[in-house]
Amino acid sequence: MKKFIFIFFIIGFCGFAQDEVGPAVQNQEFNALVVNAQTGFPMESVHVVNLNQVVGTITNDKGKFSITAAVNDTLYFSFIGFKSQKIRITNDMFKFEDTKISLTELAYALEEVIVRPYQLTGYLEIDVKNLPINSGYQYSISGLGVSYEAGNKSPSAVTKVLGAILNPADLLRNLFGKKPNQMRKLRQVKDDDEIRNLLASKFDRETLTELLQLEKVDIEDILNNCSYSKSFIKTANDLQILDAISGCYEDFKVLNRGKNGR
Repeated sequence: MKKFIFIFFIIGFCGFAQDEVGPAVQNQEFNALVVNAQTGFPMESVHVVNLNQVVGTITNDKGKFSITAAVNDTLYFSFIGFKSQKIRITNDMFKFEDTKISLTELAYALEEVIVRPYQLTGYLEIDVKNLPINSGYQYSISGLGVSYEAGNKSPSAVTKVLGAILNPADLLRNLFGKKPNQMRKLRQVKDDDEIRNLLASKFDRETLTELLQLEKVDIEDILNNCSYSKSFIKTANDLQILDAISGCYEDFKVLNRGKNGR
């Protein structure tokens, strides 16, 4: 009888403690509406990505969407011609079904154009001397058949370029080693069809940097050190860039494992 009372007490205490702490965070279907901030009209085909769960969807013809999420997850909204936005989900947003997310149109400002920045004389030998000189430094190494651009800051640029040429594995180890969580997300991103479709239509790297929590310069460094051409890095869509980073990372893991196993 005493044992029974003791067990009952323990169960009751645990139940009380659970009520005090609150229910465990669980995934739910989050529903909301996306509208144009200027007009209030619903927006169709807006891409919505849950950065925590690494799943995506798009809004329907009425601007509505549904996505798997939990409290404190961050949703990323993007649409061409509109400013991308991040929203953190709260308890209240689950309780009320009329949640609206407004996206703002981008304002384009025309840059001032100077038609004649240089005083030309008409004499070739004189005018050539007045033309602007590209201050970016470029280095080539005999036998490699390629050149490397180092930008305008020559001292640090030279160090970085030589480091990439002489120790590409070490540079990649630093890049990948500092981003273990981001690299683990690669497979999740590749497995979601909606996110893949989204990335296939984008070229600005914004969604990719949000998903992987990488800076654009990190992405460029990874691809540069994995022997991808400048043309590919500039012109590839975000999905191609994602696949390139993933392939580079998988190759690096194999090489690094072999090096450590020696």
